[in-house]
Amino acid sequence: MEKDEYYFSTSDLVVGYNKQPLISDINIKLKRGEILTLIGPNGGGKSTILKSICKYLDKIAGTIYIDNQDLKNVSFKSLSTKLSVVLTERIKTELMTCYDVVAAGRYPYTNSFGILTEKDHEMVEKCLERVGALDIKDRDFSMISDGQKQRIMLARAICQEPEIIILDEPTSFLDIRHKIELLDILHEMAKEENIAVIMSLHEIDLAPKISDYVMCVKGETIYKFGKPKDIFNNELIKELYDLKEGSYNYLFGSVELEKPNTDPNIFVISGGGSGVSYFRELQKLNKAFISGILYENDIDYVLATDLATEIIKIPAFEMINDLIIDEAKKAIDKCSIIIDTHPIIGPLNSFLLDLTQYAKENNKTIIDNLEEI
Repeated sequence: MEKDEYYFSTSDLVVGYNKQPLISDINIKLKRGEILTLIGPNGGGKSTILKSICKYLDKIAGTIYIDNQDLKNVSFKSLSTKLSVVLTERIKTELMTCYDVVAAGRYPYTNSFGILTEKDHEMVEKCLERVGALDIKDRDFSMISDGQKQRIMLARAICQEPEIIILDEPTSFLDIRHKIELLDILHEMAKEENIAVIMSLHEIDLAPKISDYVMCVKGETIYKFGKPKDIFNNELIKELYDLKEGSYNYLFGSVELEKPNTDPNIFVISGGGSGVSYFRELQKLNKAFISGILYENDIDYVLATDLATEIIKIPAFEMINDLIIDEAKKAIDKCSIIIDTHPIIGPLNSFLLDLTQYAKENNKTIIDNLEEI
């Protein structure tokens, strides 16, 4: 076989259970130092793919290569020096400390008696420190929290000194601080230590920030494979997760709830981010609103496209004109409540002051506190 520049690859891989195919035509190519993230709805098959590529589950068809070797010809002992795994299933331990669990990652390198050397113990300490778990190293593994267990299992995987690491939902059970720390560790391992990373994530706000490639898993074949810029757009994510209500906003990296389906009686004057919290509060109150006048490159415009019933807008970097101002005034005429979010006013958006003045002259109720609604 001709040497492949990709460290990990699959060719026409088919995975499933009990010889029944679940997902077919899985073709992955990944170099060392790259991160591939699997995303998709629950039950779509992400875990099945991960278990199959690390031999926890028998594949149905196709070929898996690691370092130009067909995985079927690689023994588990040899594989354990190349690949480490962190799955969602919790290991069962009997009177094992966190240190003991992490130390298990060194056993592929020990002699037949499984005795750890001084170097092995140094590696265990180093990995515990790396995941911020030195303070719990002497605690019973079965008695710590799920989030702490997740960090200990990552430390064990790192302790194997792998060339590729497989992780199934590694950020589950972690608070936001430890989610970020864990992803930072994986990014550092990939880029500085030249380790390939394949993982699944539910947090689609984090996936584009960490991934070199993204695989969308849905249905009987791979829904989409590509770089984050090709995956994370509003329409594709909406289709991938079958979002019937609400929307995905790529620029915010957020999922927004469905906008109110009523006639708007509120006009929101905002800009530069001053309207974001108001838009979301109005959505929760089920109050439809009109937003304007917003430049199309304004952060408020980005969110208003998901939550506002109507937007009075102006193309980015263009000068305001009377037609747009008249459109905004007509929208104000239809509303009885005007919300002034007190945006920062400069030479290019001074027209917002004119809108507030117009509302006053027409005896509109002007508020800046939603409790007054």
